[in-house]
Amino acid sequence: MTTKLTDEQALKFLRISKTKALFFQLSSNELINHALNNNEGTLADSGGLVCKTGKFTGRSPKDRYIVLDENTKDKVDWGKVNIAFEEEKFDKLHTKMCQFLENKPVYVRYAFAGADSTNRLSLCILTTTAWQNLFCDNMFISPTEEELENFVPDFSILAVPEFMANPAIDGPAKENFTILNTSQRVILIGGTAYAGEIKKGVFSALNFFLPSINILPMHCAANIGQTGDVALFFGLSGTGKTTLSADPDRYLIGDDEHGWANNSVFNFEGGCYAKVINLSKESEPQIYEAIKTGAIIENTTFIENTSKVNFNDASITENTRVSYPIHYIQNAVNPSIGNNPKNIFFLTCDAFGVLPPISKLTTQQAIDYFKLGYTAKVAGTEMGVTEPQATFSACFGAAFMPLPVDTYAQLLGEKIINNDVDVWLINTGWTGGSYGIGSRIKLKYTRAMIREVLEGRIASGKFQKHPIFDLMMPIFCNEVPNQVLDPCQTWTNEREYNLKANELKGLFKTHIK
Repeated sequence: MTTKLTDEQALKFLRISKTKALFFQLSSNELINHALNNNEGTLADSGGLVCKTGKFTGRSPKDRYIVLDENTKDKVDWGKVNIAFEEEKFDKLHTKMCQFLENKPVYVRYAFAGADSTNRLSLCILTTTAWQNLFCDNMFISPTEEELENFVPDFSILAVPEFMANPAIDGPAKENFTILNTSQRVILIGGTAYAGEIKKGVFSALNFFLPSINILPMHCAANIGQTGDVALFFGLSGTGKTTLSADPDRYLIGDDEHGWANNSVFNFEGGCYAKVINLSKESEPQIYEAIKTGAIIENTTFIENTSKVNFNDASITENTRVSYPIHYIQNAVNPSIGNNPKNIFFLTCDAFGVLPPISKLTTQQAIDYFKLGYTAKVAGTEMGVTEPQATFSACFGAAFMPLPVDTYAQLLGEKIINNDVDVWLINTGWTGGSYGIGSRIKLKYTRAMIREVLEGRIASGKFQKHPIFDLMMPIFCNEVPNQVLDPCQTWTNEREYNLKANELKGLFKTHIK
Protein backbone atom coordinates (compact mmCIF):
# COMPACT_ATOMS: atom_id res chain seq x y z
CA MET A 1 0.00 0.00 0.00
CA THR A 2 1.38 3.40 -0.99
CA THR A 3 2.19 5.75 1.90
CA LYS A 4 0.91 9.29 2.36
CA LEU A 5 4.49 10.48 2.15
CA THR A 6 4.68 9.20 -1.44
CA ASP A 7 1.49 11.10 -2.26
CA GLU A 8 2.98 14.29 -0.85
CA GLN A 9 6.22 13.72 -2.73
CA ALA A 10 4.25 13.37 -5.96
CA LEU A 11 2.44 16.68 -5.37
CA LYS A 12 5.69 18.41 -4.55
CA PHE A 13 7.28 17.08 -7.73
CA LEU A 14 4.26 18.32 -9.69
CA ARG A 15 4.59 21.78 -8.06
CA ILE A 16 1.06 21.62 -6.64
CA SER A 17 0.54 22.81 -3.06
CA LYS A 18 -2.83 21.14 -2.47
CA THR A 19 -5.78 19.45 -4.17
CA LYS A 20 -9.42 18.83 -3.38
CA ALA A 21 -8.68 15.10 -3.43
CA LEU A 22 -5.70 13.03 -4.55
CA PHE A 23 -6.13 9.48 -5.84
CA PHE A 24 -2.68 7.95 -6.12
CA GLN A 25 -1.68 4.84 -8.07
CA LEU A 26 -5.19 3.39 -8.21
CA SER A 27 -5.63 -0.06 -9.69
CA SER A 28 -7.38 -0.66 -13.00
CA ASN A 29 -10.60 -1.80 -11.28
CA GLU A 30 -10.55 1.20 -8.93
CA LEU A 31 -10.15 3.60 -11.84
CA ILE A 32 -13.01 1.95 -13.73
CA ASN A 33 -15.27 2.36 -10.69
CA HIS A 34 -14.25 6.02 -10.35
CA ALA A 35 -14.90 6.62 -14.05
CA LEU A 36 -18.36 5.08 -13.81
CA ASN A 37 -19.20 7.04 -10.64
CA ASN A 38 -17.96 10.25 -12.31
CA ASN A 39 -20.10 9.56 -15.41
CA GLU A 40 -16.95 9.50 -17.54
CA GLY A 41 -17.90 6.35 -19.43
CA THR A 42 -20.15 3.33 -19.86
CA LEU A 43 -19.34 -0.37 -19.72
CA ALA A 44 -19.72 -2.40 -22.89
CA ASP A 45 -20.87 -6.02 -22.80
CA SER A 46 -17.22 -7.07 -23.27
CA GLY A 47 -16.23 -5.28 -20.05
CA GLY A 48 -14.44 -2.46 -21.87
CA LEU A 49 -15.03 1.14 -20.76
CA VAL A 50 -16.55 3.27 -23.53
CA CYS A 51 -15.52 6.95 -23.28
CA LYS A 52 -15.93 10.07 -25.37
CA THR A 53 -13.09 12.54 -25.87
CA GLY A 54 -15.28 15.51 -26.67
CA LYS A 55 -14.39 18.12 -29.27
CA PHE A 56 -11.05 16.54 -30.11
CA THR A 57 -11.19 13.00 -31.47
CA GLY A 58 -7.63 13.05 -32.81
CA ARG A 59 -4.33 14.77 -32.28
CA SER A 60 -3.93 18.49 -32.97
CA PRO A 61 -0.35 18.73 -34.29
CA LYS A 62 -0.56 22.46 -35.03
CA ASP A 63 -1.07 23.07 -31.30
CA ARG A 64 2.06 21.20 -30.18
CA TYR A 65 4.95 23.31 -28.88
CA ILE A 66 8.51 22.91 -27.60
CA VAL A 67 10.01 25.41 -25.19
CA LEU A 68 12.83 27.40 -26.79
CA ASP A 69 15.73 27.63 -24.34
CA GLU A 70 19.44 26.90 -24.06
CA ASN A 71 18.77 23.18 -24.16
CA THR A 72 16.82 23.25 -27.42
CA LYS A 73 17.71 26.35 -29.44
CA ASP A 74 20.54 24.70 -31.42
CA LYS A 75 19.16 21.14 -31.42
CA VAL A 76 15.50 21.28 -32.43
CA ASP A 77 14.45 21.50 -36.08
CA TRP A 78 12.25 24.56 -35.61
CA GLY A 79 9.41 25.29 -37.99
CA LYS A 80 5.78 24.38 -38.64
CA VAL A 81 6.16 20.98 -36.96
CA ASN A 82 8.27 21.97 -33.97
CA ILE A 83 6.79 25.31 -32.92
CA ALA A 84 8.80 27.37 -30.46
CA PHE A 85 7.24 28.46 -27.15
CA GLU A 86 8.68 31.18 -24.94
CA GLU A 87 10.31 29.99 -21.71
CA GLU A 88 8.79 32.78 -19.62
CA LYS A 89 5.27 32.12 -20.92
CA PHE A 90 5.68 28.42 -20.18
CA ASP A 91 6.54 29.15 -16.55
CA LYS A 92 3.51 31.40 -16.16
CA LEU A 93 1.20 28.89 -17.84
CA HIS A 94 2.59 26.06 -15.70
CA THR A 95 1.95 28.05 -12.52
CA LYS A 96 -1.54 28.94 -13.72
CA MET A 97 -2.35 25.27 -14.36
CA CYS A 98 -1.04 24.23 -10.94
CA GLN A 99 -3.19 26.89 -9.26
CA PHE A 100 -6.19 25.70 -11.29
CA LEU A 101 -5.67 22.18 -9.92
CA GLU A 102 -5.63 23.21 -6.25
CA ASN A 103 -9.42 22.88 -6.00
CA LYS A 104 -9.77 19.84 -8.26
CA PRO A 105 -9.77 16.12 -7.50
CA VAL A 106 -6.81 14.63 -9.35
CA TYR A 107 -5.47 11.20 -10.25
CA VAL A 108 -1.71 10.70 -10.05
CA ARG A 109 0.40 7.72 -11.00
CA TYR A 110 4.02 6.75 -11.42
CA ALA A 111 5.04 4.86 -14.57
CA PHE A 112 7.95 4.13 -16.88
CA ALA A 113 8.36 4.90 -20.58
CA GLY A 114 10.76 2.26 -21.89
CA ALA A 115 11.05 -1.50 -21.33
CA ASP A 116 14.85 -1.18 -21.22
CA SER A 117 15.56 -0.36 -17.56
CA THR A 118 18.80 1.44 -18.47
CA ASN A 119 17.21 3.73 -21.06
CA ARG A 120 13.79 4.95 -19.94
CA LEU A 121 11.95 7.90 -18.45
CA SER A 122 10.37 7.75 -14.98
CA LEU A 123 7.02 9.53 -15.22
CA CYS A 124 4.78 11.27 -12.73
CA ILE A 125 1.43 11.68 -14.49
CA LEU A 126 -1.50 13.79 -13.29
CA THR A 127 -4.93 13.61 -14.88
CA THR A 128 -8.23 15.10 -13.79
CA THR A 129 -10.27 12.16 -15.06
CA ALA A 130 -10.12 8.56 -13.95
CA TRP A 131 -10.42 7.22 -17.48
CA GLN A 132 -7.33 9.12 -18.69
CA ASN A 133 -5.41 7.78 -15.69
CA LEU A 134 -6.54 4.29 -16.71
CA PHE A 135 -5.30 5.07 -20.22
CA CYS A 136 -1.87 5.88 -18.76
CA ASP A 137 -1.98 2.69 -16.68
CA ASN A 138 -2.61 0.79 -19.93
CA MET A 139 -0.14 2.60 -22.14
CA PHE A 140 2.92 3.03 -19.91
CA ILE A 141 4.86 0.46 -17.88
CA SER A 142 3.76 0.01 -14.29
CA PRO A 143 6.46 -0.15 -11.60
CA THR A 144 6.65 -3.25 -9.46
CA GLU A 145 5.94 -2.88 -5.73
CA GLU A 146 9.69 -2.83 -5.11
CA GLU A 147 10.28 -0.22 -7.83
CA LEU A 148 7.43 1.89 -6.48
CA GLU A 149 9.00 2.06 -3.02
CA ASN A 150 12.15 3.62 -4.47
CA PHE A 151 10.56 5.46 -7.40
CA VAL A 152 12.16 8.79 -8.31
CA PRO A 153 10.27 10.53 -11.17
CA ASP A 154 12.29 12.53 -13.66
CA PHE A 155 9.47 13.72 -15.91
CA SER A 156 6.03 15.15 -15.11
CA ILE A 157 2.87 15.32 -17.21
CA LEU A 158 -0.19 17.44 -16.45
CA ALA A 159 -3.20 16.44 -18.57
CA VAL A 160 -6.08 18.81 -17.78
CA PRO A 161 -8.76 18.84 -20.52
CA GLU A 162 -10.93 21.43 -18.73
CA PHE A 163 -8.10 23.98 -18.49
CA MET A 164 -8.35 26.37 -21.43
CA ALA A 165 -5.52 28.69 -22.39
CA ASN A 166 -6.17 32.35 -23.08
CA PRO A 167 -4.35 32.91 -26.40
CA ALA A 168 -4.06 36.64 -25.80
CA ILE A 169 -2.19 36.09 -22.52
CA ASP A 170 -0.84 32.56 -22.17
CA GLY A 171 1.01 31.99 -25.45
CA PRO A 172 -0.73 29.11 -27.30
CA ALA A 173 -2.51 30.07 -30.50
CA LYS A 174 -5.73 28.41 -29.32
CA GLU A 175 -7.33 27.21 -26.11
CA ASN A 176 -5.89 23.71 -26.50
CA PHE A 177 -2.18 22.93 -26.34
CA THR A 178 0.54 20.36 -25.74
CA ILE A 179 3.88 21.85 -24.63
CA LEU A 180 7.15 19.98 -24.06
CA ASN A 181 9.80 21.53 -21.84
CA THR A 182 12.98 19.42 -22.19
CA SER A 183 14.95 21.36 -19.55
CA GLN A 184 12.36 21.18 -16.80
CA ARG A 185 11.19 17.78 -18.08
CA VAL A 186 7.53 18.76 -18.06
CA ILE A 187 4.68 18.21 -20.51
CA LEU A 188 1.58 20.41 -20.21
CA ILE A 189 -1.63 19.33 -21.97
CA GLY A 190 -4.77 21.44 -21.79
CA GLY A 191 -8.02 22.03 -23.62
CA THR A 192 -8.22 18.54 -25.15
CA ALA A 193 -9.38 15.21 -23.75
CA TYR A 194 -7.88 13.15 -26.58
CA ALA A 195 -5.68 10.72 -24.65
CA GLY A 196 -3.34 10.14 -27.60
CA GLU A 197 -1.79 13.54 -26.85
CA ILE A 198 -0.37 12.09 -23.60
CA LYS A 199 1.41 9.15 -25.19
CA LYS A 200 2.68 11.18 -28.14
CA GLY A 201 3.96 13.89 -25.80
CA VAL A 202 6.12 11.31 -24.03
CA PHE A 203 7.18 9.89 -27.41
CA SER A 204 8.36 13.35 -28.48
CA ALA A 205 10.45 13.62 -25.31
CA LEU A 206 12.11 10.26 -25.96
CA ASN A 207 12.77 11.29 -29.56
CA PHE A 208 14.64 14.33 -28.25
CA PHE A 209 16.82 12.59 -25.67
CA LEU A 210 17.68 9.13 -27.06
CA PRO A 211 19.68 9.83 -30.27
CA SER A 212 22.44 11.44 -28.20
CA ILE A 213 23.16 8.01 -26.68
CA ASN A 214 23.01 6.18 -30.03
CA ILE A 215 19.46 4.89 -29.61
CA LEU A 216 17.16 5.32 -32.60
CA PRO A 217 13.61 6.18 -31.49
CA MET A 218 11.12 4.74 -33.95
CA HIS A 219 7.44 5.19 -34.79
CA CYS A 220 6.99 1.51 -35.51
CA ALA A 221 5.52 -1.78 -34.34
CA ALA A 222 7.74 -4.79 -33.65
CA ASN A 223 7.32 -8.52 -33.35
CA ILE A 224 9.57 -11.54 -33.02
CA GLY A 225 9.49 -15.00 -34.59
CA GLN A 226 9.97 -18.44 -33.09
CA THR A 227 13.69 -18.32 -33.94
CA GLY A 228 14.20 -14.85 -32.43
CA ASP A 229 14.07 -12.88 -35.70
CA VAL A 230 12.69 -9.38 -35.11
CA ALA A 231 10.62 -7.43 -37.64
CA LEU A 232 9.85 -3.70 -37.50
CA PHE A 233 6.77 -2.07 -39.04
CA PHE A 234 7.13 1.69 -39.63
CA GLY A 235 4.13 3.75 -40.60
CA LEU A 236 1.83 6.59 -39.72
CA SER A 237 -1.47 6.04 -37.97
CA GLY A 238 -3.84 4.04 -40.13
CA THR A 239 -1.24 2.34 -42.31
CA GLY A 240 -1.41 -0.99 -40.51
CA LYS A 241 1.29 -1.08 -37.80
CA THR A 242 -0.95 -2.54 -35.13
CA THR A 243 -2.87 -4.85 -37.45
CA LEU A 244 0.14 -6.32 -39.25
CA SER A 245 2.30 -6.73 -36.15
CA ALA A 246 -0.48 -8.64 -34.35
CA ASP A 247 0.45 -12.00 -35.89
CA PRO A 248 -0.73 -15.17 -34.10
CA ASP A 249 2.40 -16.99 -35.34
CA ARG A 250 4.80 -14.43 -33.88
CA TYR A 251 5.33 -12.74 -30.51
CA LEU A 252 4.43 -9.07 -30.13
CA ILE A 253 7.05 -6.67 -28.77
CA GLY A 254 4.87 -3.58 -29.26
CA ASP A 255 2.54 -1.86 -31.72
CA ASP A 256 3.67 1.77 -31.98
CA GLU A 257 6.85 3.14 -30.37
CA HIS A 258 10.28 1.54 -29.94
CA GLY A 259 13.95 2.25 -29.42
CA TRP A 260 16.77 0.52 -31.32
CA ALA A 261 19.81 0.31 -29.06
CA ASN A 262 23.19 -1.27 -29.86
CA ASN A 263 21.98 -4.87 -29.65
CA SER A 264 18.27 -4.72 -28.98
CA VAL A 265 14.87 -3.31 -29.87
CA PHE A 266 12.69 -2.32 -26.91
CA ASN A 267 9.14 -1.08 -26.51
CA PHE A 268 8.58 2.40 -25.09
CA GLU A 269 5.08 1.48 -23.94
CA GLY A 270 3.22 -1.03 -21.83
CA GLY A 271 0.10 -1.23 -23.96
CA CYS A 272 -1.49 -0.92 -27.39
CA TYR A 273 -3.63 1.84 -28.89
CA ALA A 274 -5.40 0.32 -31.89
CA LYS A 275 -7.89 1.73 -34.36
CA VAL A 276 -11.17 -0.18 -34.17
CA ILE A 277 -13.23 1.25 -37.02
CA ASN A 278 -14.90 -1.72 -38.75
CA LEU A 279 -13.21 -4.11 -36.31
CA SER A 280 -14.39 -7.71 -36.44
CA LYS A 281 -13.37 -10.91 -34.72
CA GLU A 282 -12.69 -12.48 -38.09
CA SER A 283 -10.39 -9.77 -39.48
CA GLU A 284 -8.40 -8.93 -36.33
CA PRO A 285 -9.02 -11.60 -33.69
CA GLN A 286 -6.20 -10.60 -31.33
CA ILE A 287 -7.33 -6.98 -31.04
CA TYR A 288 -10.98 -8.04 -30.78
CA GLU A 289 -10.25 -10.45 -27.93
CA ALA A 290 -8.21 -7.78 -26.10
CA ILE A 291 -11.28 -5.60 -25.63
CA LYS A 292 -12.26 -6.69 -22.14
CA THR A 293 -12.25 -5.32 -18.58
CA GLY A 294 -9.51 -2.70 -18.33
CA ALA A 295 -9.64 -1.74 -22.00
CA ILE A 296 -10.84 1.75 -22.98
CA ILE A 297 -12.88 2.15 -26.17
CA GLU A 298 -12.88 5.73 -27.46
CA ASN A 299 -15.62 7.53 -29.39
CA THR A 300 -17.71 4.52 -30.37
CA THR A 301 -21.45 3.98 -30.09
CA PHE A 302 -23.63 1.04 -29.07
CA ILE A 303 -25.91 -1.03 -31.21
CA GLU A 304 -29.39 0.28 -30.44
CA ASN A 305 -30.89 -0.98 -27.17
CA THR A 306 -27.78 -3.01 -26.32
CA SER A 307 -24.42 -2.57 -24.60
CA LYS A 308 -22.65 -4.09 -27.61
CA VAL A 309 -20.23 -1.71 -29.36
CA ASN A 310 -21.01 -0.82 -32.97
CA PHE A 311 -17.53 -0.83 -34.43
CA ASN A 312 -18.90 0.06 -37.88
CA ASP A 313 -20.28 3.41 -36.74
CA ALA A 314 -18.05 6.36 -37.70
CA SER A 315 -20.62 9.02 -36.79
CA ILE A 316 -18.36 10.46 -34.06
CA THR A 317 -15.04 9.90 -35.84
CA GLU A 318 -13.21 7.49 -38.13
CA ASN A 319 -10.52 7.47 -35.45
CA THR A 320 -12.29 5.15 -33.01
CA ARG A 321 -9.69 3.46 -30.81
CA VAL A 322 -9.07 1.02 -28.01
CA SER A 323 -6.25 1.04 -25.47
CA TYR A 324 -5.33 -2.06 -23.49
CA PRO A 325 -2.30 -3.47 -21.65
CA ILE A 326 0.05 -5.34 -23.96
CA HIS A 327 -0.34 -8.53 -21.93
CA TYR A 328 -3.94 -8.68 -23.22
CA ILE A 329 -2.31 -9.96 -26.41
CA GLN A 330 -1.69 -13.61 -25.59
CA ASN A 331 1.61 -13.87 -27.48
CA ALA A 332 3.16 -10.62 -26.25
CA VAL A 333 6.72 -10.98 -24.94
CA ASN A 334 7.59 -9.89 -21.41
CA PRO A 335 9.71 -7.84 -21.04
CA SER A 336 8.99 -6.14 -24.38
CA ILE A 337 12.51 -6.49 -25.75
CA GLY A 338 13.97 -8.28 -28.78
CA ASN A 339 17.20 -8.64 -30.74
CA ASN A 340 18.40 -6.46 -33.62
CA PRO A 341 15.85 -6.65 -36.47
CA LYS A 342 16.24 -8.91 -39.47
CA ASN A 343 13.53 -7.24 -41.58
CA ILE A 344 12.09 -3.72 -41.67
CA PHE A 345 8.78 -2.88 -43.35
CA PHE A 346 7.92 0.68 -44.36
CA LEU A 347 4.11 0.86 -44.53
CA THR A 348 2.64 3.48 -46.81
CA CYS A 349 -1.01 4.05 -47.63
CA ASP A 350 -0.59 5.19 -51.24
CA ALA A 351 -3.64 7.24 -52.24
CA PHE A 352 -2.28 7.53 -55.82
CA GLY A 353 -2.57 3.75 -56.19
CA VAL A 354 0.70 3.42 -58.11
CA LEU A 355 3.26 1.97 -55.70
CA PRO A 356 3.81 -1.80 -55.70
CA PRO A 357 2.20 -3.69 -52.80
CA ILE A 358 5.69 -4.91 -51.89
CA SER A 359 9.20 -4.02 -53.06
CA LYS A 360 12.71 -4.55 -51.74
CA LEU A 361 14.78 -1.43 -51.01
CA THR A 362 18.50 -0.84 -51.22
CA THR A 363 20.08 0.81 -48.18
CA GLN A 364 20.08 4.18 -49.93
CA GLN A 365 16.45 3.76 -51.00
CA ALA A 366 15.60 2.84 -47.41
CA ILE A 367 17.19 6.06 -46.14
CA ASP A 368 15.45 8.10 -48.86
CA TYR A 369 12.01 6.63 -48.19
CA PHE A 370 12.55 6.99 -44.45
CA LYS A 371 13.29 10.68 -44.95
CA LEU A 372 10.33 11.08 -47.32
CA GLY A 373 7.86 9.21 -45.13
CA TYR A 374 5.29 9.24 -47.93
CA THR A 375 1.78 8.09 -47.11
CA ALA A 376 -1.77 9.39 -47.07
CA LYS A 377 -3.25 10.74 -43.86
CA VAL A 378 -6.40 8.74 -43.35
CA ALA A 379 -9.67 10.02 -41.98
CA GLY A 380 -9.81 10.71 -38.26
CA THR A 381 -6.15 10.55 -37.27
CA GLU A 382 -5.97 14.34 -37.18
CA MET A 383 -8.62 17.00 -36.76
CA GLY A 384 -9.95 18.14 -40.15
CA VAL A 385 -8.82 15.07 -42.12
CA THR A 386 -11.97 13.46 -43.57
CA GLU A 387 -10.49 11.56 -46.53
CA PRO A 388 -6.99 10.36 -47.49
CA GLN A 389 -4.52 13.15 -48.27
CA ALA A 390 -1.07 12.61 -49.77
CA THR A 391 1.52 13.73 -47.28
CA PHE A 392 5.20 13.47 -46.43
CA SER A 393 6.05 12.80 -42.81
CA ALA A 394 9.77 12.26 -42.33
CA CYS A 395 10.75 9.18 -40.33
CA PHE A 396 7.10 8.08 -40.67
CA GLY A 397 6.40 10.33 -37.69
CA ALA A 398 7.65 13.89 -38.27
CA ALA A 399 5.01 15.26 -35.90
CA PHE A 400 6.87 13.63 -33.01
CA MET A 401 10.49 14.17 -34.10
CA PRO A 402 12.05 17.30 -32.55
CA LEU A 403 15.52 16.87 -34.07
CA PRO A 404 16.57 17.34 -37.72
CA VAL A 405 15.56 14.47 -40.00
CA ASP A 406 19.18 13.62 -40.86
CA THR A 407 19.87 12.84 -37.19
CA TYR A 408 17.42 9.96 -37.28
CA ALA A 409 18.13 8.93 -40.89
CA GLN A 410 21.88 8.67 -40.30
CA LEU A 411 21.31 6.48 -37.23
CA LEU A 412 18.94 4.26 -39.22
CA GLY A 413 21.40 3.86 -42.10
CA GLU A 414 24.23 2.92 -39.76
CA LYS A 415 22.12 0.32 -37.98
CA ILE A 416 20.84 -1.21 -41.25
CA ILE A 417 24.38 -1.62 -42.57
CA ASN A 418 25.93 -2.82 -39.30
CA ASN A 419 23.23 -5.46 -38.79
CA ASP A 420 22.66 -6.51 -42.44
CA VAL A 421 18.92 -5.74 -42.32
CA ASP A 422 16.55 -6.20 -45.29
CA VAL A 423 14.15 -3.29 -45.84
CA TRP A 424 10.81 -3.56 -47.67
CA LEU A 425 8.29 -0.97 -48.85
CA ILE A 426 4.70 -2.15 -48.35
CA ASN A 427 1.77 -0.31 -49.92
CA THR A 428 -1.35 -0.84 -47.79
CA GLY A 429 -3.25 1.78 -49.80
CA TRP A 430 -4.92 1.65 -53.19
CA THR A 431 -4.52 -0.52 -56.25
CA GLY A 432 -6.26 -0.53 -59.64
CA GLY A 433 -6.62 3.26 -59.53
CA SER A 434 -6.17 6.17 -57.17
CA TYR A 435 -8.42 6.99 -54.23
CA GLY A 436 -12.05 7.19 -55.38
CA ILE A 437 -11.43 4.90 -58.37
CA GLY A 438 -9.36 1.92 -57.22
CA SER A 439 -9.75 -0.19 -54.11
CA ARG A 440 -7.70 -0.83 -50.96
CA ILE A 441 -5.22 -3.67 -51.28
CA LYS A 442 -6.72 -6.70 -49.57
CA LEU A 443 -5.40 -7.28 -46.07
CA LYS A 444 -5.04 -10.99 -46.75
CA TYR A 445 -2.64 -10.20 -49.63
CA THR A 446 -0.53 -7.89 -47.45
CA ARG A 447 -0.39 -10.50 -44.71
CA ALA A 448 0.66 -13.16 -47.21
CA MET A 449 3.47 -11.00 -48.62
CA ILE A 450 4.84 -10.18 -45.19
CA ARG A 451 4.64 -13.83 -44.17
CA GLU A 452 6.65 -14.84 -47.26
CA VAL A 453 9.32 -12.26 -46.38
CA LEU A 454 9.55 -13.42 -42.77
CA GLU A 455 9.87 -17.03 -43.86
CA GLY A 456 12.65 -16.13 -46.29
CA ARG A 457 10.93 -17.13 -49.52
CA ILE A 458 10.51 -13.78 -51.30
CA ALA A 459 14.10 -12.63 -50.73
CA SER A 460 15.38 -15.76 -52.47
CA GLY A 461 13.01 -15.40 -55.42
CA LYS A 462 13.13 -13.40 -58.66
CA PHE A 463 12.49 -9.65 -58.92
CA GLN A 464 11.76 -7.12 -61.66
CA LYS A 465 12.53 -3.42 -61.56
CA HIS A 466 9.67 -0.94 -61.63
CA PRO A 467 10.27 1.27 -64.71
CA ILE A 468 9.39 4.55 -62.96
CA PHE A 469 10.31 4.14 -59.28
CA ASP A 470 13.30 1.76 -59.75
CA LEU A 471 11.88 -0.45 -57.02
CA MET A 472 12.57 -4.18 -57.10
CA MET A 473 9.23 -6.04 -57.21
CA PRO A 474 8.93 -9.81 -56.63
CA ILE A 475 7.34 -11.61 -59.56
CA PHE A 476 5.77 -14.33 -57.43
CA CYS A 477 4.29 -14.63 -53.95
CA ASN A 478 2.25 -17.49 -52.56
CA GLU A 479 -1.47 -16.69 -52.11
CA VAL A 480 -1.20 -13.41 -54.07
CA PRO A 481 -2.27 -13.11 -57.75
CA ASN A 482 0.74 -12.31 -59.95
CA GLN A 483 -0.89 -9.21 -61.49
CA VAL A 484 -1.37 -7.69 -58.02
CA LEU A 485 2.41 -7.60 -57.52
CA ASP A 486 2.82 -5.21 -60.48
CA PRO A 487 0.55 -2.19 -59.87
CA CYS A 488 0.43 -1.22 -63.54
CA GLN A 489 -1.34 -4.49 -64.34
CA THR A 490 -4.18 -3.65 -61.95
CA TRP A 491 -5.10 -0.48 -63.84
CA THR A 492 -7.38 -0.65 -66.87
CA ASN A 493 -5.41 2.06 -68.71
CA GLU A 494 -1.60 1.86 -68.75
CA ARG A 495 -1.20 5.45 -69.95
CA GLU A 496 -3.25 6.78 -67.04
CA TYR A 497 -1.19 4.67 -64.66
CA ASN A 498 2.09 6.06 -66.03
CA LEU A 499 0.82 9.63 -65.76
CA LYS A 500 -0.22 9.16 -62.15
CA ALA A 501 3.01 7.31 -61.27
CA ASN A 502 5.13 10.08 -62.80
CA GLU A 503 3.07 12.64 -60.88
CA LEU A 504 3.94 10.93 -57.62
CA LYS A 505 7.59 10.54 -58.62
CA GLY A 506 7.65 14.28 -59.31
CA LEU A 507 6.37 14.93 -55.80
CA PHE A 508 9.16 12.71 -54.46
CA LYS A 509 11.81 14.68 -56.34
CA THR A 510 10.39 18.03 -55.27
CA HIS A 511 10.24 16.95 -51.64
CA ILE A 512 13.78 15.56 -51.67
CA LYS A 513 15.09 18.87 -53.03
